[in-house]
Amino acid sequence: MKAHLKTIEIFLKSSHFYRGVRLTFAVVTPLILFYFIGDFEFALPIVMGAFLNAPGDIPGSLKRKVNAILISTALTMLIFTIILFCKPYLPLLVIVMAAISFFVSLLSVYGFRASLVSFSGLLAMVLAFAVEKETAAEIFPHVLLMGCGGLWYLMVSFLFRKLAPKKDEVQFLSETLTLIGEYLQLRARLLTKKTKRQELMQEAFVLQSQINEKHETLRELLLLERKRSGRSHYDEKHMLIFISSVNIFELVEAKHLDYNDMDRLFKDRKYLKASKKLNKVMGNQLKTLSDLLIKNDKVSDSDILLDSLSQVKKNIAQYIEDVQLPKAREGALVLRNLYDYQEHIAQEIRAIRRVMANVKDSSKVSLKRQDTSKFLTLQEYRFNVIIQNFSLNSTLFRHALRFTVAMVFAFILGTLLDIRNTYWILLTIIVIMRPNYGLTKERSKDRIVGTLIGAAFAIGIVLLTQNVIIYAVLAIISLTLAFSLVQQNYKSSAAFVTINIVFVYSLINPDAFQVIQYRVIDTILGASIAVIANYVLWPSWEALNLKNVLVDALNKNQKYLLATQDLYHDKTENELAYKIARKEAFLAISNLNSAFQRMTQDPKSKQKEFQLIYGMVTLNQTMVSAIASIGSFIINHQTTPASKEFDALILRIANTLQSSCSILSDTPVDCETTSIDIEKAQDKLMESYHRLSRARDENILKGETELDTESLHHLQEAYLISNQLIWLKTLSENLKKATIKFHDVI
Repeated sequence: MKAHLKTIEIFLKSSHFYRGVRLTFAVVTPLILFYFIGDFEFALPIVMGAFLNAPGDIPGSLKRKVNAILISTALTMLIFTIILFCKPYLPLLVIVMAAISFFVSLLSVYGFRASLVSFSGLLAMVLAFAVEKETAAEIFPHVLLMGCGGLWYLMVSFLFRKLAPKKDEVQFLSETLTLIGEYLQLRARLLTKKTKRQELMQEAFVLQSQINEKHETLRELLLLERKRSGRSHYDEKHMLIFISSVNIFELVEAKHLDYNDMDRLFKDRKYLKASKKLNKVMGNQLKTLSDLLIKNDKVSDSDILLDSLSQVKKNIAQYIEDVQLPKAREGALVLRNLYDYQEHIAQEIRAIRRVMANVKDSSKVSLKRQDTSKFLTLQEYRFNVIIQNFSLNSTLFRHALRFTVAMVFAFILGTLLDIRNTYWILLTIIVIMRPNYGLTKERSKDRIVGTLIGAAFAIGIVLLTQNVIIYAVLAIISLTLAFSLVQQNYKSSAAFVTINIVFVYSLINPDAFQVIQYRVIDTILGASIAVIANYVLWPSWEALNLKNVLVDALNKNQKYLLATQDLYHDKTENELAYKIARKEAFLAISNLNSAFQRMTQDPKSKQKEFQLIYGMVTLNQTMVSAIASIGSFIINHQTTPASKEFDALILRIANTLQSSCSILSDTPVDCETTSIDIEKAQDKLMESYHRLSRARDENILKGETELDTESLHHLQEAYLISNQLIWLKTLSENLKKATIKFHDVI
């Protein structure tokens, strides 16, 4: 019971619920105001305008929000006007509807915010069918009032932003900490679950993509606003939490272990249990901090992290005692390197705790304004972007075509069958149809199930009472919850939308059962058309669309590798460039992971060369982790100068990655060469580690069992750099072989 109350409290304090309240306020206020004034007919177009232009109001900079809502308002007014004037002329209406469906849906090429503006435009087209206005004298005032509704919503959005300016930042920081906590705990399971690793790795791909998406939004929220308005104590607090979350994510990525090697070294899993437990403890700590951020509660003192770290240290000592040096050295170094990363993660978590405990005394963030812009991903808005997508090779172009056919077919079907609310079928298609078949199918199921649940609930209430006050209250509550849950739980959102529609219609028309019946039938029809269209018309199967995503991931991995090489040579001079390359590589691998996840949602018959593609995704992911492992060690330790053998191996790996890119893109490439024999370079790097190991063995024989920190770090560095580079070389070669096969079969 306590856990449920906590979940409800967090939801009610979340920005998702706040967004639902904001839109409900924007919709209900004009209804109440004009009802008391006595001019209720003016309220409906204003409410419609506010409702239509809310989708573009997503977390981000104020300037982008304002631009999105203003463009959306102009677009919805234009589309509404065109549809209303064309309604009396059926052939013209079908042509205009097809043109609007195609070109407005194609606006999605400009990114997520643009896709929501596009959604508003398409929604306006559909809702225009529900409005009975025939003459210019009726149409223009209605459309102008809709424009006022769009501006009214903009004012409401600005007001709510003023009341809680950091709501979105806190929400995204909280969700990021939760996701990273889950990721840490998943990595804990990967340590010992030998039989479930492929399944767990696929879960990891999803979490990595979600974390990267949150980080991208936070960069816009924190860095753009920071540039424009300076910084407050709370800005500093949020920036520090964000930076720590990025550092933790890199550290987690950096410990993508060679699990086959772990299985070889630790046949007795008891030596991994302390490390596994520490990951779980750190994951729980991050989830707790996530909840405290939303609830704005105080951070309690806790030594559980330090206790768990101490247990890991004791476990390493126990392993050395049980196995004995020098036989235990390799396993001990693996455990020690793992401990170092976990210790750094624990330090970052404790840093977040300190920042949350005391805002005013938290450290200052020193980021130059010209540097912050380098971390922002800018959207290209030139007209040329649409021209470039005017091809069947473009996933969004094919989506626009199939969406247009589905909309026109549904409209003609509804007209021929004289379906009462044809626009409900169209509305269902707009809401659930996506470029990807799997997501469309999933949303269709959620929409149908949610509609049936909502309809069942509404029938129960209607049978119990015919009280219009209860209907009105439930309509407002369901509207708020529907908008609050639309991004979090689409099935529940669909249920609350149905409840809202039923009770709104019940206030107007006493025959609520007829409304429920039509709502369910139209939803099933719309969902069926959307799924069939996605499967039959210019289908976009992910296995055939992966090439460009793979090329981008390979390119970004290569740049990340070279940036890490520069970092090793000069940490002070090259750290910023390294972090930018790291961000780009993480985003590229996130896109690859997302593409792979979409592929798993496609029909089994369309998942061409699934195992080959899974292997390539895993190899790319492992490469990013191996590079991050080197980079993270360099940043967090005092290192020795980079050797020419290190540079030679880096060059070989970079050339292999470049060759893989050229194979996929069918373009020739000139690779830089080196006179150093790669096999000898490998041996020499390993010899550095073996030389330090022999020296350590001699000291042990002399009775010098204690190892000073500097010697330990040198031993760790030699072991990690040599092993990670040799591993990277093997990974890049395996990736090239897989790339050749992929190129031949796809």
